[in-house]
Amino acid sequence: MQVPRSHPRYTSLITREKLVEGVKEGLAVLEGLIAHGRGEAFDYILGERTHDFAYEAEKTAVASILLAKSPIISVNGNTASLVAKEIAELSKTLNTPLEVNLFHYSKERVKKIADKLKSYGAKVYHEGDVSLEGLESTRRIVDSRGIYKADVVLVPLEDGDRCEVLKRHGKFVIAIDLNPLSRTARMADITIVDNIVRAIPNMIKFARELKSTNINLLKKIVRDYDNRHVLREAISAIRDYLTKMAGEL
Repeated sequence: MQVPRSHPRYTSLITREKLVEGVKEGLAVLEGLIAHGRGEAFDYILGERTHDFAYEAEKTAVASILLAKSPIISVNGNTASLVAKEIAELSKTLNTPLEVNLFHYSKERVKKIADKLKSYGAKVYHEGDVSLEGLESTRRIVDSRGIYKADVVLVPLEDGDRCEVLKRHGKFVIAIDLNPLSRTARMADITIVDNIVRAIPNMIKFARELKSTNINLLKKIVRDYDNRHVLREAISAIRDYLTKMAGEL
């Protein structure tokens, strides 16, 4: 589908088309389209822009990854469909591998996603040689070099069950979730309430800025961060946007 740039919903429509193409390529699944629609609804009532609280979370997330001993960036089908090139760039900039981890699991889809990410020069783990104890879904299938031993895990487009189990295993969890009310958002150590198509490019910029930063400054960035405050700010932003829109009727 050709979407004219003059269309007022151009960015949103292009994002949807990328997901549809991802389904056709075998990267994403139909259920992922439903999940995206839910996130898009929250993005709409956040004004479809990156707020200051999201920038703060994105910067702190990058600082946390730079301080980690064994960080990993998890990738699912929607992420690969929407920001494969960008997340590969983030991976290379932070020197942090990617790992394919899926709810609707098949070896064929894992390989397709891994090949897509590798085409952009990323280092990708996808052996699925161990299970994450305490998780019954196929998200439990992880790589012994990646999520299994990681101390910091970035999980774009996360589900609550895995977030809870990752926390139980003592891992520091960074989530990208447009819904500040979700279980994932409330359980993660850092919640980036932003659209992934904006969040990953923002994180690339922060990574370039911070990767040569003094370790004490990185620690201060993480120490000063308050995820509960960020979530409150996100909920307030939704309230304020809806109040503004109601006042314009």
